[in-house]
Amino acid sequence: MIAGIGCVAWSETVPFFSTSKSTTFPVLSAFRRHSLSIPFVSSSPNLVMSPTEPLTLNPLQLSPLFDYHRLDQQLLRTIAYDALVWCSLHGLLVADKSVKNSGSVPGVGLVHAPVALLPTPFTENQWSEATELAPIFNELVDRVSLDATFLQQALSRTKKADEFTARLLDIHSKMLQIDKKEEIRLGLHRSDYMLDEKTKSLLQIELNTIASSFAGLSNLVTELHRYILSRHGKLLGLDSKRIPANNAVNQYAEALAKAWSEYNNPRAVIMIVVQTEERNMYDQHFVSAVLREKHNITTIRKTLAEVDQEGEILPDGTLSVNGQAISVIYFRAGYTPVDYPSESEWRARLLMEQSSAIKCPSISYHLVGTKKIQQELAKPGVLERFLESKDDIAKLRKCFAGLWCLDDSNVVRKAIERPELFVMKPQREGGGNNIYGDDVRKTLLELQQAGSQEEGAYILMQRIFPSVSASILMRNGCCHKDRVISELGVFGTYLRNKNRVIMNKQSGYLMRTKMSSSDEGGVAAGFAVLDSPYLT
Repeated sequence: MIAGIGCVAWSETVPFFSTSKSTTFPVLSAFRRHSLSIPFVSSSPNLVMSPTEPLTLNPLQLSPLFDYHRLDQQLLRTIAYDALVWCSLHGLLVADKSVKNSGSVPGVGLVHAPVALLPTPFTENQWSEATELAPIFNELVDRVSLDATFLQQALSRTKKADEFTARLLDIHSKMLQIDKKEEIRLGLHRSDYMLDEKTKSLLQIELNTIASSFAGLSNLVTELHRYILSRHGKLLGLDSKRIPANNAVNQYAEALAKAWSEYNNPRAVIMIVVQTEERNMYDQHFVSAVLREKHNITTIRKTLAEVDQEGEILPDGTLSVNGQAISVIYFRAGYTPVDYPSESEWRARLLMEQSSAIKCPSISYHLVGTKKIQQELAKPGVLERFLESKDDIAKLRKCFAGLWCLDDSNVVRKAIERPELFVMKPQREGGGNNIYGDDVRKTLLELQQAGSQEEGAYILMQRIFPSVSASILMRNGCCHKDRVISELGVFGTYLRNKNRVIMNKQSGYLMRTKMSSSDEGGVAAGFAVLDSPYLT
């Protein structure tokens, strides 16, 4: 129990590294080979811990510094208390879903964002590799978005099997029919990666082109971990400077501000399209705050239904919502079928696409981020259709995991025989949608027996088995120790006006950590916590 602020309960684990070449390290002064199991009460979090077996580290982590499970109990109590106070004072917060109206009324039902108490080790070479890929992926998204024939053909089978993708393609087709040009194109992307333990390779999980979240909160997590190490780093043997700088929120705001400037209407505002209930609203509000305070730009928040009710296109093509001209539309909703419960929301999406406002993303950018397009781009010879640089193509191919459509009978047979080696992905975003383990076999067999076109709604992806490490996870004021795996997301910003590239760069990062026993990884979906990399 935590006196005065909640609970910090501990989930004990068995030794979490099981490689053949394992090494047990001596215990530093701040680490204990066995934790105390005597509960006691104080004004700081009480960590009730049971004795654990000595932990071993694999060759990737040849240091006792990251053996967080053997940290001294008193030190952990102090760090946990400091972290909870810091989160509360600095706005590292989300809405508590158990509190009514917390997702719609700011300031109601606040709780600290789920975080790792201490940063997770990440190799510096792979970190550099991930950051260098961002501008290449930015350019790739833009070029693919301009190839309407490729998008329509690549998604043609998916359209027949997946109604949501079909509706998006219909809007895309209507823009082609009216010859709608997006001369100013803005992309706020995030490419997610894992380190594969077997090959030591950095492999891409997915590329997000719509509603790439956590630019605001990930910025704060970096600051939190640097603060903790500035206070306790000497005892832990860790240097706060090994956590890379993260300026994601400022760079996202900068890209939006430059797009607003290119639109060239000083009376116009930036509209953020949001869900009706949004637990992660403060991540969005941080971007709005930077736009207001640093760039003197006003933002408004509207749901898709509100855009339908209040929106119109003026004779000059300007989108007006409730009498306000809109220069930039920043989508933080619209990426899932749940966001379109009626025709009202689809009318709003079409209306926005038809307007002269800069869309982030446009319907074309949105389609480029689908799982099917990710799989198509991984085919031999496809990248050459869009990029000239052999070096850039080689860098992208190096990070591609195995990706297949379901008309590859050999791969489908292998997936049925060894489902644990594959992940089955639908055309969905937001976490909680993928199919794993024996469910892969069951789903594939059901699709074969049905003999329908439903298989077009899925792709198969090589399952990545990342390195496992020790972590202390904090959620709702409670801590627990567990074996974890981590996923690194690298933000990218891209802005182009006709032939002029105004911005194309890596713009911060997001690290998410989850229990190694968990298949899914979304923070907002409740599967993971926010984290920071500690470069090794």
